[in-house]
Amino acid sequence: MTDVRDPVHRSGCPINLAVEVMGDRWSLVVLRDVMFGDRRHFRELLAGSQEGIASNMLADRLRRLVAAGLLWRSDDETHRQKIRYSLTEAGVQLVPVMAVLGSWGRRHMPASHELSVRAELLERGGPELWDRFMDELRERHLGVPRPAGTPSVLAELQAAYDAAVGEAGRAVHGAGTLRSPGGPSSTPPGTG
Repeated sequence: MTDVRDPVHRSGCPINLAVEVMGDRWSLVVLRDVMFGDRRHFRELLAGSQEGIASNMLADRLRRLVAAGLLWRSDDETHRQKIRYSLTEAGVQLVPVMAVLGSWGRRHMPASHELSVRAELLERGGPELWDRFMDELRERHLGVPRPAGTPSVLAELQAAYDAAVGEAGRAVHGAGTLRSPGGPSSTPPGTG
């Protein structure tokens, strides 16, 4: 049987295809910020980037993620010149991948405690929590109602982060040193 090459992709290997879409640092960071930080507009993504993404890089990654079918864009009804970015179903289904990446980074890299608590919560919650989070993202991004009375995973993740920042702040103040434990943004996204 002959291997017929796709002129757009290097190979038909599923891992290669995924890496071609998300294999650069910025694509995953942008997806993280949309998914976990609920940042939906260009300015929110640019201003909230702890990693300091440049505006031209952000614009390029947003275009690529839309073209790859992980995000979709729409006009924002609150302002004529604003574009709102939302996760597609394929983007929503990246929750388990992001949870596992965050878990690996927390375990094997020098991640801060404050930015690791959400990854730890996602790891402990496992597939049940990931499914609840995907339902919440479907509601927020695709308009698909989630089961009534389901608690917000985003709120749980934010509460865990806020508690960790509070602990760090108390520890820092107790040592007599003043600094902002959250860095430039008071609500950094995601899993660290």
